[in-house]
Amino acid sequence: MDIFGAYFQPRTSFSGFLVPDVVVSEVHTDKLTVAKHPVEFGPNISDHAWAEPGELTIDCIFKAGGSLVDFANTTALGSWLNAGPSPAQIYQQLLDLQTKAEPFRVITRRRSYDNMLITSLTVTTGAKSENILGCKLVLTEVLLTATEASAMPPKTDMDEGVSTTSVGNKGEKVVTTPMGSAKITPLQPKTK
Repeated sequence: MDIFGAYFQPRTSFSGFLVPDVVVSEVHTDKLTVAKHPVEFGPNISDHAWAEPGELTIDCIFKAGGSLVDFANTTALGSWLNAGPSPAQIYQQLLDLQTKAEPFRVITRRRSYDNMLITSLTVTTGAKSENILGCKLVLTEVLLTATEASAMPPKTDMDEGVSTTSVGNKGEKVVTTPMGSAKITPLQPKTK
């Protein structure tokens, strides 16, 4: 993949992108959970499902800002090279992004995520990778929703205000008959 395989854009700052130089792999995981309810006879029944938050695992490499090559430290040559932030500085930026716990945007070649958090950050350093930052990031999508406050009448407006609670909006109720409910018959024990 090229260097624009994935980049991270904090929601609060649109000026600075954190772009890995190499994206080794991306794993996108999306799951749908189906409810399972046990019944007296027969298999479990399912009446609804919901989407779990998406998860993205990125194995990536950030170049050595303080060094021009990954097998030797060239920072002693002077600051006139301006090679960018060091691996330690990039690692600190990733840690800050994780500890801030503020959702940010991630764009990959396959998909764009608007509300992601770094749930796991693993950095590996070896003898030949001392001057680069190789890391594995696990990012989880945060599913956001809007809430609404409703004003409730005071208890003094009710006949029995002490023993009853305020009336609230419970939403629209729709009664349906499950498909195939007339066909369900209990299993009879086998006779010998």
